[in-house]
Amino acid sequence: MPQIPEKIHELTVGQLAARSGAAVSALHFYESKGLITSRRTSGNQRRYSRDALRRVAFVRAAQRVGIPLATIREALVELPEERTPTREDWSRLSENWRAELDERIKQLNRLRDHLTDCIGCGCLSLEGCVLSNPDDAFGQRQAGSRLMVERRGVRPAARTPSLPGVSDTPD
Repeated sequence: MPQIPEKIHELTVGQLAARSGAAVSALHFYESKGLITSRRTSGNQRRYSRDALRRVAFVRAAQRVGIPLATIREALVELPEERTPTREDWSRLSENWRAELDERIKQLNRLRDHLTDCIGCGCLSLEGCVLSNPDDAFGQRQAGSRLMVERRGVRPAARTPSLPGVSDTPD
């Protein structure tokens, strides 16, 4: 990893990319989303303050645990400008995300535990499918896959089986 002398207070986009491990295109994207900022030189080149290194690290760490960019941006707004985020900043902000991450973990565990049942179905239309119908809200009214039809405002019509002896109704 290239070292940047302490006397240099601004980084080019290439230096920031090399030090942070983020692609130049990612840095441009982060800037377009308001996650980092730069100033422009007279030649219209971007220059980033040194605190952008910590901000990029913060963004990438938050992304790795699944925090959406909009949520990350909201968190970064709480930090003072021109100051490198500290360990205390990260601790405070990450604590706010703990409940959201705990809920995601719960959902992923539920998905993992019921995935085998779903793979056997293939169409996600089981009467009690925990993936497409987790609380069985539609199963209380009727069985089968009718959600899309109902959303369009069309009630499903009774159909005759296409093959003799084959029923379209779920078992």
